[in-house]
Amino acid sequence: MTETLTRLKEGVRHFRRNVYEQNAEAYQRAASTPQQPHTLVVACADSRVDVESITNSGPGDVFITRNIGNMVPAYGEMLGGVSAVIEYAVSALKVKHVVICGHSDCGAMKALLRPEAAEGMPTVKSWLSNGRAALSVAESLEKDGGRGLLPVLTEQNVLMQLAHLKTHPSVAGAMARGELTISGWVYDIGSGQVRIAENGSREFHPVDADEVVADLDGSSEASHEVFRGA
Repeated sequence: MTETLTRLKEGVRHFRRNVYEQNAEAYQRAASTPQQPHTLVVACADSRVDVESITNSGPGDVFITRNIGNMVPAYGEMLGGVSAVIEYAVSALKVKHVVICGHSDCGAMKALLRPEAAEGMPTVKSWLSNGRAALSVAESLEKDGGRGLLPVLTEQNVLMQLAHLKTHPSVAGAMARGELTISGWVYDIGSGQVRIAENGSREFHPVDADEVVADLDGSSEASHEVFRGA
């Protein structure tokens, strides 16, 4: 038995003792009723990005797909897992919102800046082509900006993937009917801050940690308290 597998098993035991037992009713309810997530999140596969914790979500709240660089290929270019998830989430699950979530210190963004980092990984190199237009935009914007190319590229990649998202027929149709909205997020791992571009804006604004808001189903913030950091 490897040390890694041992650690994973201990994590399962912790979940059973400290998370599941305290919330057994919620999990049993989730298991016995069809899922009705309110949001699809397209996040990076980076192991430091924990979508459920960031959004304080419980079982059944968010539908998640993850890949290197939180990419969404334009419709028809690379039909596969990401496209299928989007179509299913919007057409079958009827999610009300889609988030593209990028993050600080993203390895995929670093690889776009240094293509040699993907040498020997042809599949990764091909996948990163979905972010090349964002790199071109970022390089143009950062010529005199002084922010640094990596954070600018991270933002521009999120915005570019939102543009790609709109090419998917299920998304375009739902948005035209007023049934779906979308937003772009950048999560800063070190500070815990999330900045969001919404309502078609290309500017990212921080979520105020001190602001008390109701969750999407209209209940209070305390409704998901049990799922925090257990």
